[in-house]
Amino acid sequence: MKIVGLTGRSGCGKSTVMARWAASGCAFADADALSREVLLPGSPCIAALKKRFGSDIVEKDGALRRRLLADRAFATPEGTKALSEITFPEICRRIRLQIEKAAGEGHDLFVVDGAVIVGTTFQQECDALVVVTAPYDESVRRICARDGIAPAMARRRLDAQTPEAVLCAAATRVIANDSTLAVLQHRADQALSALRGEEYESQKF
Repeated sequence: MKIVGLTGRSGCGKSTVMARWAASGCAFADADALSREVLLPGSPCIAALKKRFGSDIVEKDGALRRRLLADRAFATPEGTKALSEITFPEICRRIRLQIEKAAGEGHDLFVVDGAVIVGTTFQQECDALVVVTAPYDESVRRICARDGIAPAMARRRLDAQTPEAVLCAAATRVIANDSTLAVLQHRADQALSALRGEEYESQKF
């Protein structure tokens, strides 16, 4: 089974591409959703996060103050790295369980949809890496609309992430989200066809 990493910076349109692929029947793991799951009360990640970012990121009832954690973690590259180092091992464990399940069901392609793949140990587990890109200002606008934050905060979050040039250098294929939704969906379809075609071709040999 081919494992494909799908990644991109915040506000790039990666979720739109994944939704398109999922609608076509792709088996996938949503690493971003799993990253939220590992922050639920009772998670082994909580204690380490409190130690690194302050005990006040957790309410008295055990609920995580996600906005406060995000503001502190994404304020600097060091904070973003620390958040990843604390949560990444548990996220990977859950992804691998889903990969095993998909393989057992006979899928020939599995997509790992995640913002943080490049530069991690999981990158080496991907047979192909697809990066979605978008103009910087458009990404800022989307982040603001999605999260209800000011442009300055959106830029801080974006600037703390891996540079787009680094992602593209590691990519097997780049999907540029620089036009309309219809164009993005068409490019997503083309990329998926290529990935599936490569899989089928490898099987012939």
